[in-house]
Order: sequence, then C-alpha cells, then structure tokens
Amino acid sequence: MRRFHRRLPFAPAVAAVLLLSGCGSDPTAGPAAAPVGVQPSQDALGQVRKDDAAAALLPAEVRAAGTLKLGGSIGTPPGAYYPDSSQHRPVGLDVDIVDGVAKVLGLTVQREDAAFETILPALGSGKYDVGTGNFGVTEARLKTVDFVTYIDDGQGFAVRADNTALTDVTDLTQLCGLTVGTGAGTTFEATLNAKKDVCPQAGRKPYEVKAFAESGATVTGLQQGRLDVVMSTINGLRYQAAQPGANVRFLGEYHRLDVGFAFKKGSPLTPAFQAAVNRLIQDGSYQKILAKWGTTDSAITESRINPPEHS
Repeated sequence: MRRFHRRLPFAPAVAAVLLLSGCGSDPTAGPAAAPVGVQPSQDALGQVRKDDAAAALLPAEVRAAGTLKLGGSIGTPPGAYYPDSSQHRPVGLDVDIVDGVAKVLGLTVQREDAAFETILPALGSGKYDVGTGNFGVTEARLKTVDFVTYIDDGQGFAVRADNTALTDVTDLTQLCGLTVGTGAGTTFEATLNAKKDVCPQAGRKPYEVKAFAESGATVTGLQQGRLDVVMSTINGLRYQAAQPGANVRFLGEYHRLDVGFAFKKGSPLTPAFQAAVNRLIQDGSYQKILAKWGTTDSAITESRINPPEHS
C-alpha cells in the first residue's frame, strides 16, 4: 500500500481511515488499547542470538561498520505503525522481523520512516541499503529490485459492512459497473488498470478505478457511498475487518504475493538476509512474531531470493 512517514495516534475507531487510505490521522484520538488480535508488548525475540555463519555472508565493510540504513513505510497494524503520538519508534510485524534479522546478523539498523513510493527508487540511489513496506514480489519489480522474502500476503477486497451485494471477488468482472478505491502507485492500482477491459469484453459496464494519496480519502469515499469496494492488502483488510466499529467487511483473497525486504539490483546483502530470516524460522522466533501480530496464515517455510511472482 501507499503510506506516508507520519507519527500517528492509533485507535481502532480510526483504523479504517488509516488502513484503507494508506495514511491519515485523527488529531483528537489519544492512546488506545491494543487492537484486537495483537499483543504489541509481547517479546517474540528473546531467544534470538547472533548467528556467525549468517553474519559471515555480509560484505566485509558492512560487518566492520556494523550498521545498515533502512527506509521503512509507516501505516497501520499489522505491518508498521505508531501506537500513539508519544512513541518514538514504530511497532509491528515488519519492525519485529527487521529487529530479528539485525540480531541474527549482529547489526544495528538505522531506520528512517519514508513514503512508500520513495523507497524503491532510493535503494538505487544508495540512500537506503534495504527497504520495507509490505513490498509484494512482482515480475515488474524484479526487473529493478532484489527481494528476500519473509511473509506471504497479497491482494484482497473489502466493502462497507452493510453492503450485501458482494460476498467475494474471485474475478474482476464481479466489479463491473462499480467504483473501486485503492492506493496510488500500488500493485492494486496496477492490477485494476491492467485489466480494465474485462468488463467491456464481457459486454458489461467497466469498473472505475479511483486511486488516492490523500489521508483518509479512500475509506471516507467508501463510508460515504462514493466508493463501492476497496482493494488493499490481505493481512491489512482481514485485520481491519476484525476491529470493533470499523464497519468494514473483508471479501477474501484475490491474489497472493510473496512479500520481502527490498534491495537495489545486485545487492550483496541478500544472502545474509535470507540466512537470517531462515534462522528465525528455524529457532521458532519467526512463528512467535507472526502469532504476535495475528498473521500466522502468511507464514512461509523458507525465505527465498527473487522468487517468481505467484501465478
């Protein structure tokens, strides 16, 4: 999803705005109880130790420096978010995976919050060594970016809870005649635009795609009836639909995608990151992280470098 680097107070009542738009805030919201299904205070990394074999895969200059620069996008649970405005560091699945990998490799990660759409180009320029932001592995991205996978997420749809017209979306022709909201610059927007002809080819009215970058615009459109359906991440939509008062109903999975750490093409860091993720899987810490953030359905059994996009 498209996200922006802002520190946001998080509360379940405004989670739909944050999640579906990819950014946004409610200045009147204060600190809130942990969202349903999430245990942010749980320590999932207590047993993680440095793995010398994995660390030996790092370039010598990186081992000597002991640091890496990371650009990470901030959104909402379960990925990476600020639970309240007093927090100086985000929490979430992506954050815990990064911290676990850093412990295995004996590195300190210098994190910078960054807008989603700026991270991949910044890898090529050398501003960041690695990027996170629920980046799905696609054939288009593999042309310019290397990936090391750590979860399996993907694309899904959601509607307002009182919308009974759609029960699932397994084929885009089910969207014919509807207005679909999504984040600008995302794989969701690319998928919808690439297949806009399916409805005319079926002799039906085309669906309309509205892509938003502004805070709260997507979910506001959904709640006000200007959007019929929203396309976003499977984990994010499933998570949001479980929150009290969100008024969002998850329609199910449309297309799975591997999600990974992103690196500039040809980066020498990928073997070490792959070994570190696999070490977390082997020692059980990985499973603890996913359970902590309610994403066990997205577990992988082995990290891979540049796998082909899911068919």
